[in-house]
Amino acid sequence: MYHHLAKKVKVKSENSDGIILALEHKGFCAALLRRETTSRHSQDISDFSPLIEKCAIAWVDYVVDDFRKDAPRIAERIGFSSLLVKNLTKNSRSGYEDFNNEMGLLIPAIHVENFEVKLDPLLVLIRKNLILTIHTSGTKRFFRVRRYAETLLRKLPAKMMQKDKLTLLLIRILDENNARNFDYLQVIEEQGDKISHDLSDHTTSRKEMGNRIYQMKHALTVYLLGLWATVDALNSLRYGDADLLTDNPKIIGRLTGLVGEVHSQIGLAEHLSDVLASGLEVLQSIYNNQLQILNNQLAMAVAYMTILGTALLVPNTIATVMASPAFDLGTDDFNWYVSLIIASTVVSTFIAWFAVDKMGLLPKRYDENK
Repeated sequence: MYHHLAKKVKVKSENSDGIILALEHKGFCAALLRRETTSRHSQDISDFSPLIEKCAIAWVDYVVDDFRKDAPRIAERIGFSSLLVKNLTKNSRSGYEDFNNEMGLLIPAIHVENFEVKLDPLLVLIRKNLILTIHTSGTKRFFRVRRYAETLLRKLPAKMMQKDKLTLLLIRILDENNARNFDYLQVIEEQGDKISHDLSDHTTSRKEMGNRIYQMKHALTVYLLGLWATVDALNSLRYGDADLLTDNPKIIGRLTGLVGEVHSQIGLAEHLSDVLASGLEVLQSIYNNQLQILNNQLAMAVAYMTILGTALLVPNTIATVMASPAFDLGTDDFNWYVSLIIASTVVSTFIAWFAVDKMGLLPKRYDENK
């Protein structure tokens, strides 16, 4: 019954890049024997040991649930030293260790969901005839390679040196990881296109838009950190001069090409970051323009109210003066009353002008001599 279930899972996996099969079997091994290639799936990594011992070269891919806890245990069970794994896993993003007879890399596996960018660790361990990759189930990038791993090993020339074969297989694995990392920049760009569309809508909330632009800017920052960590690991591999890897300039040139591709992707991501920064500046300009329009409207309202107030102030003052009993009491009272009105008007005007001038609210005169 279990065998029948495995067949059903395998049929489904051909339509879903092997993801269903990988969930059924966490471990995968593809090996190149003397005259043929073979592959095997298993939950227990120890099942691959007999096949590895008699093969020319093998690739083992294993999915763990808890990377920090399970990766050292899985690596030790297949023959790698605990010190190698310990030195690599203590790094946060990338690492490189070479113990002559065994070596390893720790590189980030990037995956994005909306604005959330995660840098999952990918552990690559190497010895004379084996490359072991360990990662979590969130890193769905080698399930497709599992399908044609035998073909990949079969195409390695029989007369090629062991170091050359091992290096070519390693380059293919690293290239697959880079390609999947690069795919997620498109996801970020799609989110950026949605933000651009919402920016064109004047009804969009300014607070919400500012938060979304920040989230995307942060996502790009984390994405760039993952790419730079990849560059560090690849440069360490390129210049490390490991005994297990090739000295063939042509093959090393392929490794250099991987570094160049990552740098190109970094350039694209930084360009997108600049576009986002421009979007923030445009958004700020829109806010400033809206505030300026509001200020102009308020100034216009104040001007109209001033004109209206002045228009009402003159007849109101005349009516108040003319209604005063002082005009009925004789010439002497009339004279001092009018004098009081004029004097108070002049004094109050001077006090108001002096106060406004001291507060710096009056525009300064232009000095032609300067």
